[in-house]
Amino acid sequence: MSFRRSVVLTALAAVLTALTGCGVGVRPTGVIDAGEPASGLTRGKRLYYASDTGLRAVPLLDRRNDTLDAVMKLLAQGPTAAERREGLTTLLHAPAGYTVTGDGPRVTVELDGPYWAQARDQATGQLVCTLASFQSVREAEVRADDVEVTISPGEGPELGPLRCAEYLDR
Repeated sequence: MSFRRSVVLTALAAVLTALTGCGVGVRPTGVIDAGEPASGLTRGKRLYYASDTGLRAVPLLDRRNDTLDAVMKLLAQGPTAAERREGLTTLLHAPAGYTVTGDGPRVTVELDGPYWAQARDQATGQLVCTLASFQSVREAEVRADDVEVTISPGEGPELGPLRCAEYLDR
């Protein structure tokens, strides 16, 4: 037998052994119950935009915005061109005058004029969820799910406290 033929046969034998041994000792299993899936808001800076299917979070990876005021401005600017192509939009517009403060799980938005949206619509959800996400990053001991946002317009009734989960469970 030639050396070349011997090498080919040895390699073929090794491949056949490996292929036949793959299933040895492995037993099929059924579905394993691992409990409920994870839920709630995840930690991290996220802007929430409106879409046909409800609110969608967009992580802020490359933008530096450390204040709640800056986040309001960024949210009002709306999604990037790529995000708009995915069907995202903002229903918010920048208010003429406002102050946003956060302390622990509480965020308050004080507006100089009236509030432009209803308490339970996507525009308010965008605002509440975005502020909750940023407040939980600013204060590490606060979970985004626990943040309550109150909107206090200069004209009209106060809205809140509101939680992001109220807008994501729709």
